[in-house]
Amino acid sequence: MKKKRFRFQWGAFLLLIFYGGLFFLLFTRMVTLQATGEVEGQALAAKAAAKYQKESAITANRGKIYDTNGKVIAEDTLSYRLIAVVNESATTNPEKPRHVVDAKRTAEILAEYLEPEMDEEAIYSRLTKLKSDGKKPYQVEFGSAGRGISHEIMNKIKEENLPGILFVSDLKRYYPNGVFASHLIGFALKEENEDGTVTTKGKMGLEKTYDEVLTGENGKVEYQTDAFRYLLPNSEKMITPAKDGDDIYLTLDKTIQSFVEDAMTRVEKEYNPESMSVVVADPKTGKILAMSQRPTFNPDTRSSENMKWLNEVIEETIEPGSTMKTFTLASAIDTGKWAPNTKFKSGQYTILDRTIRDHNQVGWGPITYLEGFQRSSNTAMANLLKLIGDDVFLDYLGRFGFGQKTGIDLPNEATGTILSQYPIQRVTTTYGQGSTVTPIQLIQAMTAIANDGKMMQPYVIDRIVDSSTGDVIEQHEPIEKGQPISADTAKQVREILASTLTSEFGTAKHFVLEEYHVAGKTGTAQIPKANGAYSWGNDEFLYSFLGMAPVDDPQLIMYVSVTKPKLKGKQGSIPVSEIFNPVMQNSLKHLNINPDDVKAVDRVATQDYTGRNAEAVQVELANDGLQPVIVGGGGEIIEQYPKGEHKLMESSFVFLKTAGNSTLPNFTDWSLRNVLVFKMMSGLNIEVVGEGFAVSQSASAGTVISDSAPIVVKLETPAESLIPDVEAPSEGEIENIEIE
Repeated sequence: MKKKRFRFQWGAFLLLIFYGGLFFLLFTRMVTLQATGEVEGQALAAKAAAKYQKESAITANRGKIYDTNGKVIAEDTLSYRLIAVVNESATTNPEKPRHVVDAKRTAEILAEYLEPEMDEEAIYSRLTKLKSDGKKPYQVEFGSAGRGISHEIMNKIKEENLPGILFVSDLKRYYPNGVFASHLIGFALKEENEDGTVTTKGKMGLEKTYDEVLTGENGKVEYQTDAFRYLLPNSEKMITPAKDGDDIYLTLDKTIQSFVEDAMTRVEKEYNPESMSVVVADPKTGKILAMSQRPTFNPDTRSSENMKWLNEVIEETIEPGSTMKTFTLASAIDTGKWAPNTKFKSGQYTILDRTIRDHNQVGWGPITYLEGFQRSSNTAMANLLKLIGDDVFLDYLGRFGFGQKTGIDLPNEATGTILSQYPIQRVTTTYGQGSTVTPIQLIQAMTAIANDGKMMQPYVIDRIVDSSTGDVIEQHEPIEKGQPISADTAKQVREILASTLTSEFGTAKHFVLEEYHVAGKTGTAQIPKANGAYSWGNDEFLYSFLGMAPVDDPQLIMYVSVTKPKLKGKQGSIPVSEIFNPVMQNSLKHLNINPDDVKAVDRVATQDYTGRNAEAVQVELANDGLQPVIVGGGGEIIEQYPKGEHKLMESSFVFLKTAGNSTLPNFTDWSLRNVLVFKMMSGLNIEVVGEGFAVSQSASAGTVISDSAPIVVKLETPAESLIPDVEAPSEGEIENIEIE
């Protein structure tokens, strides 16, 4: 048998070496990748996450600003963003175009809703603009003009049936009251960040001062997709919830603020003054209940004319005029130098080489100091200073807080200047000329007169609340700033201030109210020019009034100033009184401060109804003159509002919560508060648009709501909205509302 010879196969050997080497390299590479997780210095996990892991932002709501009773002043509300699809590729059926077919007609119609922010030409340019590569974009937007569109405007645009016009729901900073303490509240606007996200930023007032408090933290949703962006099965979905901004509750009372705004608007229209300022405060606590000025602006539109972008009550100083005589009088009484029946020679008073005169230039001959104060005599104050002593008088001004900041919880507060270097400056300061103060300093000082000598620091922030938990983060409390005068002195000052309205010589007769006794002091101040001289003439003065009511136990103090009104022959105190009188009287009634000989309103007693049958309680409450509302499907009552025992005015609402889906009531004529209570108790997705009383709703009354679709309730403010709402709960009841 022939032996087989072994033949070495070079080809096979080389192939073995080649493929074996490749396998070794691949194996080594796999081990390396497995061990390090990196390739070319880059983490594979990170690259995979970047490609397949997606992230979607959850927008946080900005905190709300409320008045002292929980009524919304500023909030994020549902709005819409306008988008126009301009690329033909969006249309698959020519009979039903889904892109802008006629740019000219579309621009013409949209201009009716977007002007003045964007005119027809600008809209047309946006619709027809090409990209840098000469191609049409898929869709375009319209900047700030196309953002914050209301539900009402959106519906009107939709009714135009414009192909390619779409809307995306959005959040807008909304100020439901329009012109309403605008310089105090300020405004916030959306800003686009470098990463393309949009943030609402405070630009003025409390919105700016408390921007960090109001701004929330956005959340996010993280998930994994495949190469085609489909969600991978069994992939983890991680949610970081958004943290809404904290809510701020002010000391402002929306009703009193509305009285102020309405009166100022009427006086501005009739007398066309250069400027006006009004402050209303609670002398017992220092709480600011209302604050406004003119010219002003609507924070939703920010349109204004000849307006200063600062809060004049806090940031600007004035020569106060004769309102300052209040504190000269208080100093004289407190030091025992006040002799009301002692006479002095009125008309003029000379100190060194300077002579001051009374406002009628000649005086009234020898008169008593009491008559001199009632007539607002400058020479009476000059003679009182001689009795008090310059140093003692200046010490009292310091005690009253003049020449120093009040410490109000607002930025940029001015201090004013008490001129005292020369004798003539100390004399003119006694009647409010030369030295400067701020309106908020006058308010603080007046609290001592109204509050039996105890001076209270003014403040506007009541509390800051965590919007998620309802926990109070920061609570502002009344702060006593000292007692510049005794209680007996304060009482005497109030009586003398009241006599300026009732005396035959009084200068404040226009401020008499029919139902309440008022005490106060008028002021007529010359306004300094840039060259140091003073303006002169009836239409060139600053007219003011610093008053309180009721005299025996003042519940409100109020400062009103009207600068350079067009009087048309009237007295300067008249436009001031046309603000003070209606605001003071209506505010006292709103606070249930009963005038003399007025009987208390009968109230209906309620009790705890939980556990009882809702339908039976409904009949019982209706028979008592109340308006019961069943929230839920009926049956056993599990919760009610107001809770527990209360005494309510007739026609007040009582909400009875039961299990089951809620039937939508007819919201027509419901107040904002009652709509919000129903929303809170039912858990329905109700979006409130506007302020005042309900006029329409997007879902019909009687509809049983079982899903989370939004229900839009539109409110409008009727002319009679300034009349106190008999349906509103009392202050104690308001504190029980926990609106989410």
